[in-house]
Amino acid sequence: MEINTARLVRGDKAEWDAFVDRFSPVIYSAVKRTLLAHAGEANEDDSRDLMQKVFVRLVKDEFKLLKSYDPSRASLVTWLSLISRSASIDFLRRLSPRTVSIDEGALEISDPQTPTPSLHIDIPSGLLSPRQKLVLHLVFDKEMSSGEIAGLLGIEEQTVRSINHKALKKLRKFFKDEKI
Repeated sequence: MEINTARLVRGDKAEWDAFVDRFSPVIYSAVKRTLLAHAGEANEDDSRDLMQKVFVRLVKDEFKLLKSYDPSRASLVTWLSLISRSASIDFLRRLSPRTVSIDEGALEISDPQTPTPSLHIDIPSGLLSPRQKLVLHLVFDKEMSSGEIAGLLGIEEQTVRSINHKALKKLRKFFKDEKI
């Protein structure tokens, strides 16, 4: 069935229903692939929620995004996949924490758009291994994801998460014992 985008943006319910039936699998697949690639997991609820958010984006502001589709530049499947990927990445960015809790205190991670003085913590020599220091530097200073770090270092993503966890555990214990 051919989708009539002119009828779609006019709000034709039958056309919208056909559009949703035809492209839900495309959007769902693109969302799930993106979540798997960037977060290492894609649960059913998040994938379905994101699929719905893509449809909402398409109709928002009187179909503004859907009206911007240009068939001479890409197929509708390709275009919807890009929109879905973008929505998924936005979702993952919103999930990434801006603060990391260290017991009762918090180490503030500065927002790149808001210039703030950097917080420097003196970590005693020998407390962390060079690999742990590197991973913490990449996570907090460079704001890299576990997947990006794994690719850079040539190790498994789970190994990055484990190194990060063990380093933070050592820091928590050290600062708790120091009674700061």
